[in-house]
Order: sequence, then structure tokens, then C-alpha cells
Amino acid sequence: MSTIKTKQSLSVDQTSRTESFLNLSRRILSYANHGAQRIVFLKEISNMLLDFSGCDAFEIRMHDGDISFLWQISRDNNSSFNFTLLPDSSDTTTSLSLPEDTPFERLCSMILSGKIDTSKSYFSKNGSFWTNNAQHIPRFLSDEQENITFVELSPGKVCRAFALIPFTISNDNFGLFLLKNMKKDHFISHEIKLYEGVAQTLGLATADRRAQAALRERVKELTCLYGIAQIAEKQESRLEDKLQSIVNLLPASWQHPDIAVARIDIDGQTYLTPGYRGGRYRQNADILVNGKKRGIVELSYIVGKLELAEGAFLNEEVSLIKEVARQVGAIIAREEGEHETMLLQNQLRHADRLATIGKFAAGVAHEINEPLGSILGFAQLARKNPSIPEQIKNDLNKIESSSLLAREIVRKLLIFARQMPTSKTKVNLNDIVSETSSFLQARISKNRVNLELNLKGTLSHIIADPVQMNQLLVNLMVNAIQAMPDGGVLSISTDDDDKEVTLSIDDSGIGMNAETKQQIFNPFYTTKDVNQGTGLGLSVVHGIITAHGGSIEVRSHIGKGTCFNVRLPISGIAVHKEGILT
Repeated sequence: MSTIKTKQSLSVDQTSRTESFLNLSRRILSYANHGAQRIVFLKEISNMLLDFSGCDAFEIRMHDGDISFLWQISRDNNSSFNFTLLPDSSDTTTSLSLPEDTPFERLCSMILSGKIDTSKSYFSKNGSFWTNNAQHIPRFLSDEQENITFVELSPGKVCRAFALIPFTISNDNFGLFLLKNMKKDHFISHEIKLYEGVAQTLGLATADRRAQAALRERVKELTCLYGIAQIAEKQESRLEDKLQSIVNLLPASWQHPDIAVARIDIDGQTYLTPGYRGGRYRQNADILVNGKKRGIVELSYIVGKLELAEGAFLNEEVSLIKEVARQVGAIIAREEGEHETMLLQNQLRHADRLATIGKFAAGVAHEINEPLGSILGFAQLARKNPSIPEQIKNDLNKIESSSLLAREIVRKLLIFARQMPTSKTKVNLNDIVSETSSFLQARISKNRVNLELNLKGTLSHIIADPVQMNQLLVNLMVNAIQAMPDGGVLSISTDDDDKEVTLSIDDSGIGMNAETKQQIFNPFYTTKDVNQGTGLGLSVVHGIITAHGGSIEVRSHIGKGTCFNVRLPISGIAVHKEGILT
């Protein structure tokens, strides 16, 4: 009867112990869902296993992601922890073995490689190794027969019982955990299988924790980039405000946001997070604007030392800070491009207004010139009559003087309207093309236009007003860029012969129909939307060319683009009449 009770008691104890193992596995899986970082996760899990097993020390060797490491905890020194990165190895089955050539390290390699004989009493059917007398080296590991220490609990302390259990995280990630005890006969045969179940649970928990960690980092990365995109789209914000908002956004996107600070340096101007100060751990990336380095983005941790499992910064964070720097560079390039565009538009509007005023002034001047000439002529003729009284002669002198003053005013109006010679000098059109192309480069790049320059090396000089030549080229280039809303190729070439210099502006844009070509040089004619143009650009171009004795021709086809050919005389004497070619 007592024998039956004893067996029942053992059965109840085993059932209870099995349930305890199951509860331990549940706790491990539950904690993996907390989203803890690796070091925190290892501390909690190793404490669970140390307390549950009643062992004196616990060790995990793990290949997880892109690192291999050794984690140790001992009841000595108030359950101290030790984390050590293991060296990389081309043979992943032995990457968790330390380089020392000892029986124990050879055993680790054997278990990891699966090259063991599970029929031996030291091994379980699942490939675990356990012993309650660790002072004896199994014969298959060493030829030495004397009793020597096989495994140390810690320096100077002998481990008398231990269990070495492998587990799998995923296809390329795996591990071993080792339970050590100072007393013999600590392990029970049927519990080794239960520990193997716990080990596999640890593998599942590790995989789950790593997947969740990767997902969290990805979410933080996308949140950061989305936030930057929102900041960039705030049209009413100044560039300085945008950069400050971006730098404030960064710390929350890194794995230690509570101790992270950030700064952006751009063109000598610095933007900092509140409480910024330099830290020991930092990473940065260059800000490039149109291929030129203009500053950096930097993130650092403001602590003296971190408990690090895989370095201060994750691989994802290295990629993220580079992307942040790229986005900042793009924002700056766009802001500067828009600013340059605004300046250019203001310049063009100003030029258009001047052209309108000039045409009006020229018309008024010509209308005034004829009657003014008659007044002056008749006054001078009347003054020659010897019989006129002195008082009338004085009045005629005043009329003549006033007429001469009015004629001077008309002359100045004609100069303003460029109806009279202005400041002309020797000009090389290649220089004008280079300067103007550089000035418009930002707008060209922004509109995805490829600029091709084909300039003749030894181009003849022309006699021209350089300011007007620059205005001519700006108008033609801007017109070509606007004709390519989806990008394209803008080709500018120069050539000459013994009489003239030729400037060609060729685009691959939308082209024009015959009706449009007949009207493009008319003042105020435009095909653009309201507020997109005044219709004076090409009329100004036409006026400048005509004033320089040159000609302009246009060839255009719908869907194939447009080419303007400008011809200017080398001597400054007109050799062509303006014309339009199809």
C-alpha cells in the first residue's frame, strides 16, 4: 500500500514540476512581447532561468542577427551580468565556440554541428549534453584519464554538474544555454527534456523579440521620414524653422530616445535639440546639396557609457541618418531653387514692365518729335525777321530754348526705350551663355532638364549691349524650360562665319502649331495660364535682336520641340531682316 502511495506521490510531483516548466515557458514568451531591448531581455530571462533551475550560474551563447555573443550571470557578486561579443567565423556552426582549444569548447562545437552520438549516456535524444559529475572528461573528448576540471563555475570555483542545451531561433540563428551548479546530482534525467522545451521556447521568444524590435525600428524610421515630408510641405514656414523642426524630430527615432540629442549644421548655421551637449557615442552623415557638401546631421547619446548589445547604433539607424541627411539636402535644394526662381521671375517681370514702358515711351517720343521739330523750326525762322519787335524776339528765344529742352527729354526717352544706341561693346556670346546657364542651373535641374552646351571654341566677337544679350538668352532659355513640363533636353550651341555669329536654342518640348508661331513675337501674346506670363518675353527678344541688326528664326513641330536661331552681325551692321521659318 505504501509503495502505491509513493508512486502516486512521485507522479503528482512530476506533474507539478512539468506544469512549472510550462509556466516558465509562458513567462518567457510573454516577456518577449514587452518589446524590451536585447540587454534588458537577456537580464530578465536569465534571472528567470537562474531562479527556476536553482543553479549557481547560467550562460547563453547565441548567434542572433548579425552578431554572436556570450551572456553570463552568476549568483556571485549579487547576480552580476557579463556580455561579450564573440568573434565572427566563416563557419556558423562553430561561431559560438571560444577560441580556446579545451574539451568543453570542443564539446560546444560538436553539439552545434550535430556531429554527436546520441546513444552515449551523456547525450539526450535531442542532442543536449548533461552530467552530474563535471570533473571527469568523457573519453571521446580527451585521451587524458586523470580527473581534471572540465568546467569551472567561475575562476577558482569548480562546476560539478551542468547541462548544455542547444536551441534554434531561425534557419541562420541559433544558440546554446548552459546551466551550472556547484553540487553533484543536481539534474534529473526526465527534466532534461523539459529544459530542452524551455530552450526552444527561448529560441522562439528571441526570434519574436527580434522581429518586434525590427518592426518598431522600421515604424520609427517611417514615422521620422513621414514627419520630415510633412515639414517640407509647409509652404508658409521658413527654411530655418523647417530645419529646427526636423532636428527636434530625430531623437525619438533612435533606440535610446531619452538620452539622444541631435544637431544640424548647414553653412555655418547650427540647429540643436533642447539640452544639447556632445556625447561619447555619436553618428553623423553629410548633407549634400546639388552634389556639394554643405553640412552634417548628427545624433549622439549624452551619457558616459551605455550597456550595449550590438554597438551604440543599429544598422537601420546608420541608414536612417543618411536618409535624413539626403532629405535635408533635397529640402534645401528645393527652397533655394524656389528662391532663385522667384528672383528670376521678379527680374523677368521687371524686364517686361520696362519693355512695356519703353514701347509706350518710344511711341510718345515719336509723336512729340514731329510737332516739336515744327515749333523749333518756325521759331528759329521767325527770329530771323529783322522787323519784329524786341519783345517778340525775346519770346521767340524762350520758345526755341524750351523746344531744345523738350527735344533733349525726347532723346532721353528714346534711349530708355532702346530706340537709340546704348552701351555697346565687344561681346563673346560664349561668355554670355556660360554665365546665364550657371544662373539658371537650379531651375534647369529642378525641372528635370538636361542642359547640353555645344559652344564653338574660337567664337568671333560681336558689337552688342551685354545686358541686353543676357536678357535675350534668359528669355529664350526660360521659354524653352517652360515648354518641357515633364523634363527634356535643352541644347544651346554657337557658331560663326565671316559675317555673323549664330546662337541656337533647341528644346525637346511640346512644340507650337503654325498659328502660334505667327504670333509669338507680338507683344502681350501668350499661351500660358493667367499669372503665368505677360506675353512680352519674345517681343523683348525680338526688339533686342532687331536693335542689334540681327535676325531670329523659329522652327517648331507639335510634340517634337522648338528651335530658335539668332543671327547677329560680327561688324554690328545689319545683314538680315527678321524672319520666321517653319
